[in-house]
Amino acid sequence: MSDKGMKVHNIVLIGFMGCGKSTIGREIKRALGFQLIDTDAEIEARAGCRIPAIFAAEGEHGFRERESALLEELRAKDLQGTVVSTGGGAILRAKNRDTLRQIGYVVWLRANADTIYQRTKNSRSRPILQTADPRQVIEELLTQRTPLYRDCAHLVIDVGGLNRAEIVTGIVESARYFYSQL
Repeated sequence: MSDKGMKVHNIVLIGFMGCGKSTIGREIKRALGFQLIDTDAEIEARAGCRIPAIFAAEGEHGFRERESALLEELRAKDLQGTVVSTGGGAILRAKNRDTLRQIGYVVWLRANADTIYQRTKNSRSRPILQTADPRQVIEELLTQRTPLYRDCAHLVIDVGGLNRAEIVTGIVESARYFYSQL
């Protein structure tokens, strides 16, 4: 899909759980005065319950259906000046990857399995990691998802070793350059 027709000026954050999408989304919102839409938070608000409850009632497929519908709705709104922080699995469907690129400049916040494990090991709100060996699940999912993140992203930022300000500056400057070329 060509990005040449893109007129929107939005930033979309993708990446595995625990990579800092929500945190960096809030920082970009502050830095640019953008609106922030956290897709997981929006799905929870609409469902009236937390994501683990959605997974328990509808399975991962039901959650992914809600996620795809929300992304399509956001695309149709022709958003301007918005940062969209997605759930870690938003890129699993090819249609979602196309939709994310239509919404805006897609930034993959990348972290290694050790970093992700350290950031998520005490969380009970991540249903996919509620297993006997969450570290192994992280490695398997990263192996599966890495090519999908790569396929979707305009920019990749390795978050390990960078502070929030460095990450936000890199994203903002890269997005400005990207949009100046359209």
